[in-house]
Amino acid sequence: MKTKVIVTGGAGFIGSHVVDALVAQGCEVHVIDDFSTGKEENLNPKGIFHHADIRNFKAIAPLFKNAAYVFHVAANARIQPSIIDPISSNESNITGTLNVLVASRDAKVKKVIYSASSSAYGTQKIMPLREDMVPNPKNPYAIQKWVGEIYCKNFSDLYNVPTVSLRYFNVYGSRQLAEGAYATVIGIFLRERKASRPMPIVKDGRVKRRDYTHVSDIVRGNMLAMKSKHVGRGEVINFGTGANYSVVEVAKYIGGPIMFIPKRLGEAKETLADNKKAKRLLGWKPLVRFEDGIADLKKLHNLS
Repeated sequence: MKTKVIVTGGAGFIGSHVVDALVAQGCEVHVIDDFSTGKEENLNPKGIFHHADIRNFKAIAPLFKNAAYVFHVAANARIQPSIIDPISSNESNITGTLNVLVASRDAKVKKVIYSASSSAYGTQKIMPLREDMVPNPKNPYAIQKWVGEIYCKNFSDLYNVPTVSLRYFNVYGSRQLAEGAYATVIGIFLRERKASRPMPIVKDGRVKRRDYTHVSDIVRGNMLAMKSKHVGRGEVINFGTGANYSVVEVAKYIGGPIMFIPKRLGEAKETLADNKKAKRLLGWKPLVRFEDGIADLKKLHNLS
């Protein structure tokens, strides 16, 4: 009998790659997505799709029956939209996460793997960022993702639900959004470059630095977290490369003209992951160099 696995947000950027990996391992994969940011073309045809909203507990709870593992990837996943509409993002990121955890508890799943965010660190005085630092979230999205971690740890302690929270550092790769409020900086740059338009950079783009992690490394880490016997008590683990780049440097790797736009509120100045804990607990380390990841994306988008 195939192992039943649930992936929330399985039609989205990261979630769809997680689904692909699970299907390749022979799992019976159930995708829960409402297409708020996910896309139908991202769905793996070998997965079982459920059009449902994680904010609706009654709609999703029956789907968890007999599930062995749950990958909770679904989220209202960008900073600026959370600043504009914190109530909506709170419902998705906190209420939705709580619903997933309660459904997982009731179904007695073996482990919940939660997609957390490095944005929980906010502004810190010391780099690199370590999991034992006190979070300092600078916007509603970061707060909400941090609360999700706390809920995961609480469900492990209180209800004995095995959980692990994986703090992603600026994930990039194929299928990342390039349009709308949820577009990532690399997605925007590729879109503008393909349209022969200048790439927009906020005025602090020379000093703002990010640790960019390829989606294939993130997915591999998720698979290791699922299988590992060393995690499941609400641990928080960084998934980042340990190297960072300014936004201007990213634009240079992609190539083409740039233009500067007004500075945005609520964003940390720098992220840089300490990934020793991931190596120690999961045997994980990043394999894709940033230069190679960007080069592959340029080929995918037919950019020279």
